[in-house]
Amino acid sequence: MKWALIIGASGDIGTQIAEELAADGWSLYLHYFKSSERAHQLQKKLTMKFARQDFLLVQADLTTDQAVDELSQQLFSLDALIFAQGTTNYGLFQKLPAREMAKMVQMQLLSPLHLIQVTADKLAINHFGRIIFIGSIYGGVGSAMEVGYSTVKGALSAFANAYSKEVASLGVTVNVIAPGAVATRMNNMFSPTVRQAVAAEIPAGHFASSQEIAYWVKVILATEADYLTGQTIYVTGGWLK
Repeated sequence: MKWALIIGASGDIGTQIAEELAADGWSLYLHYFKSSERAHQLQKKLTMKFARQDFLLVQADLTTDQAVDELSQQLFSLDALIFAQGTTNYGLFQKLPAREMAKMVQMQLLSPLHLIQVTADKLAINHFGRIIFIGSIYGGVGSAMEVGYSTVKGALSAFANAYSKEVASLGVTVNVIAPGAVATRMNNMFSPTVRQAVAAEIPAGHFASSQEIAYWVKVILATEADYLTGQTIYVTGGWLK
C-alpha cells in the first residue's frame, strides 16, 4: 500500500486530491492547520468509503521549522509528498508588510523544502517517490498586486528544476502543477464581477474545477510517469501563457 502526505488537505484542491487518491487505493496523511472541522469530516468520509486504507490526520503550522520536524516524526512509510497549501496577499508590493511576506515565504517555500529534506530517505526507499507542488500560473508570468505570491510560486519551479536532477537516480520525481484561475474559496476574495471579468479573458471560458487540477496529480503519481521530472505543467485553459 502506498502512502501520500497531502499538505493542505483541508483546502478545496487538497480535499479533491485526497478523495481521488483514496479512490485509487492510496493511504493518506491529511495535513491541516486551522480547518479542523473540514479535516475531520474528510477523514470520516474517506474512512467510511475505503475501510481497508488508513487516513491519518496531522496538524501543523508551517510558519515554523519546529512544526515541520514534529510533523515528520508522525510519518512512517511515505511514497509521495503533495503540497496543496497556499495563501495570497492582494495589494501593492510596496505596502506588503515584511512580516506577511516572511510568513508567506516560510509557509509556502521554506517549510516545504525543509520537509523534503527530512523525508528524503523515506521517499527513496522503494525507488518510487513523488514530490508534487501545486504552484500557479503567476509563478511563470507574474501578477501585479500579487508580487509576493508570484515570487514564492516561481521559486517552487526553480527548486523543482534543480532538485529533480539530484534525486532522479533515486527514482524520485519533482514536478509543479501550475493552475490558472481555479474555482476555490481563495478566489472568493474577489467579487463576482471581477471573477466574471477574469473568466471572460480565459480562452476556455471558465475557471478550472478542483477535479481538473487533481487529475494531473494522479497522472504524475502513475508508475508510467517516472520519466517526467523537473517540470512545471501549466493547467490554465489557455490563459496568460
